[in-house]
Amino acid sequence: MISFSYSQVKNSIQEKGINDTIRVAVTRDDYGDMIPWIPLQDAYVNNTRIFLTPQARSLFNRLRYNVLKVLPYAKFARNRYSRLNEQLAETTDKKEQKKLVKACEKEIKDMFNKEIKNMTITQGEILIKLIDRETGNSSYELVKELKGGFTAFCYQSVARVFGHNLKQKYDPQEDRDIENVIVRYGYYGNYPFN
Repeated sequence: MISFSYSQVKNSIQEKGINDTIRVAVTRDDYGDMIPWIPLQDAYVNNTRIFLTPQARSLFNRLRYNVLKVLPYAKFARNRYSRLNEQLAETTDKKEQKKLVKACEKEIKDMFNKEIKNMTITQGEILIKLIDRETGNSSYELVKELKGGFTAFCYQSVARVFGHNLKQKYDPQEDRDIENVIVRYGYYGNYPFN
């Protein structure tokens, strides 16, 4: 004699709970089979980096140190710039907009004036690139938009004296070592603004 037993059956009628069914999007292929769409997180495959010389290893380690040092400033700039844009969009009064820009500038100066002044030239170049990566605008464009064309020209002139270019754009292919450091150390993987 064969007998069957059922688990979690109440009075021979199965009751479905809230979490018994999971709905997913599906696609029907050429053979009529249903293929579910299940979103997965991005998986990054990184190989062990092999350096040809000890100097190459040292240069990469220095770049990594510099990127990780200036990245928080670039992220702060992105957040503060987006908050400023939201505030500027709420008002049409030019005097109020100037007050908001000055308040933003003062906040940034009070927070980071000493740290930014103590940056090396290389860290400054990386910061300029990362600000472009984070905001989508070069440093020159940001200054021109917020402070005017003449001020942007003056800042660009001073930056050129010290070997910088505020108009420099971030290119993830050209600056792949910087992008590699950002992704590898868990900041975020997608370019441009996340």
